Amino acid sequence: MIDEKLLIELQEYLNCHLMIDKVEEYQVFEDKCYSIQNEIDDFINNTRKPTFHQVLFNLIDKSGLSDTDVYKKAHIDRRLFSKIRSNPNYKPSKNTVISFAIALGLDEDGTVSLLESAGYSLSDSDNFDLIIRFFLGKKIYDLQTVNEILDYYKLKLLGGA
Repeated sequence: MIDEKLLIELQEYLNCHLMIDKVEEYQVFEDKCYSIQNEIDDFINNTRKPTFHQVLFNLIDKSGLSDTDVYKKAHIDRRLFSKIRSNPNYKPSKNTVISFAIALGLDEDGTVSLLESAGYSLSDSDNFDLIIRFFLGKKIYDLQTVNEILDYYKLKLLGGA
């Protein structure tokens, strides 16, 4: 018959040593995580481009237009513009970004950059996007004209229209 006291001591010994192994494993895991986290932080810091907020307000400043001129020209509600202005992390809809691009008279490259800063793109497979590209290529920056064509094709209109 096995001595119960010996079994208890053995169990305590095993628990103690298993815990040490777990602590060592955890430390190795934690070191790897820390290394990966540093790598990710470095990648983000070296790759990150300006935010939508930074790009938009830089473009507005360069345009010589006032904030009011831009949001009115873009047919954007004052409250929405205020939300964008006051919250650097606010993510507007793709249509809102395109409305700003047209109001600012951006060419296709400028529009693509503004869209990318908000996490969007223009697709060659989408009628809405192709119509926007068409107007940008023709340098037609009248939102009403663009919306008339979008409406004709039964697509979502720009701005608050």
